[in-house]
Amino acid sequence: MPQHHPQLIATLAVGLGLAFLFGVVAHRLRVSPLVGYLLAGVAVGPFTPGIVANQEMANQLAEIGVILLMFAVGLHFSLKDLTAVWRIAIPGSLGRMAGATLMGMGLAWMFGWGIGAGLVFGLALSVASTVVLVRALQERRIADTERGHIAMGWLIVEDLATILVLVLLPSLAPALKGDAGASAGIWSSPS
Repeated sequence: MPQHHPQLIATLAVGLGLAFLFGVVAHRLRVSPLVGYLLAGVAVGPFTPGIVANQEMANQLAEIGVILLMFAVGLHFSLKDLTAVWRIAIPGSLGRMAGATLMGMGLAWMFGWGIGAGLVFGLALSVASTVVLVRALQERRIADTERGHIAMGWLIVEDLATILVLVLLPSLAPALKGDAGASAGIWSSPS
């Protein structure tokens, strides 16, 4: 006999219902529906009174949503388009990420944080939302222009750099804490 999961259905129904409602309100206020979707997530989150979605299930659904959004971004941009704008996209995106990381590290230094915490904070500030930008470019009908291709190429390079950072950051964590000997073992361990 099949097992039913009413929490899954309730979480989906409440989440989609509020996303629709807040999206319509945002559209009526002439704001991007993404703002409404974000507010719907805040409304069912654990930090606001009222309906609270099952957090574990909501986190899993959010991961699926991010996967689908990144898939949608991949549908709009081809490798041919990226190679056409690489001379602008690679240095521009890496330079912007480096600048934002350094500013974040400077701000963290002003707060009295260590260099490792400052680096992680700066890297978190340097990440741009590809999905939000693609949506904004589509709403303004400039996604298929040269400027749109440059902007999307810029963000694709940033996404690839962010993936590299996320892969390397756990390996660098001991060195960022000041324990350089612990990180050397990670790099030299046989696979």
